[in-house]
Amino acid sequence: MSRSQFMEPSLEAFTRALSHALASEQTSIKPGLFQSLDPRIRVVGTFVLVIAVVLCKRITVIGCLLLVAVILAIASQMSLSSLLKRVWLVILGFTGLIAIPALFITRGETVFSLPALHLSVTAPGLRTAALLVLRVETAVTFTTVLVLSTPWNHILKAIRWLRLPAEVVTMVAMTHRYVFLLLETANQMFESRKSRTIAPWTGSDKRRMTTRTAGVLLSKSIDLSHDVYLSMVSRGFQGEVRVLTDFQMKLRDYFALAAFVAAAGAAVWVGR
Repeated sequence: MSRSQFMEPSLEAFTRALSHALASEQTSIKPGLFQSLDPRIRVVGTFVLVIAVVLCKRITVIGCLLLVAVILAIASQMSLSSLLKRVWLVILGFTGLIAIPALFITRGETVFSLPALHLSVTAPGLRTAALLVLRVETAVTFTTVLVLSTPWNHILKAIRWLRLPAEVVTMVAMTHRYVFLLLETANQMFESRKSRTIAPWTGSDKRRMTTRTAGVLLSKSIDLSHDVYLSMVSRGFQGEVRVLTDFQMKLRDYFALAAFVAAAGAAVWVGR
């Protein structure tokens, strides 16, 4: 593997992650359906719909909930092609691998056999695998719509409003911020090393560079976390992260909450 073949994929991966975060922030300010609701209603509505997806046992009902999630995404001006590439195909591949054993180990009527492997695919196995994949796809689609339509600090404030411990909210907030900070730092380190490298790299050089980069990032993260904590304490931080934006419930928010709860309740009732 040449130096360019080693460096370019890393740089592209870092840049892609940062661009995805920027696209999420841009989507959250669009005048869409979900964006017009109070963040607390978005969080609660997504939570009850995900719970409904988990409790449903019928594929048709979960399929209807997936359709609802897609309609919400379209009404919130989200790109279906982006959801396809970033959510649906990824989840299909990951969950599909987990669901494959269910095709063969679930007892029931045989649909078709694989004589070369001495395996048989059963009808209950197909249903179990399809239920698992569809359930995960639907739940992740709902949560993706929430994340793309709501600024991260608003989500955290809404979760805190639901009485989640302040320590947990603070830890999640700082983790989210530092992930992208470390990605940017790693990107700059790779670009700096690339601009100063002329000769092709050997395998040992690549391993040493990767190890050193990981060590420097770890050291930077430890030093930076300590400095930021001292800075926050010196400015009056007492464990509660506060957001200047004030949430205000409107009439449409109450109607939306009723609609979310009604849809979730109906799905659980029909899909039991």
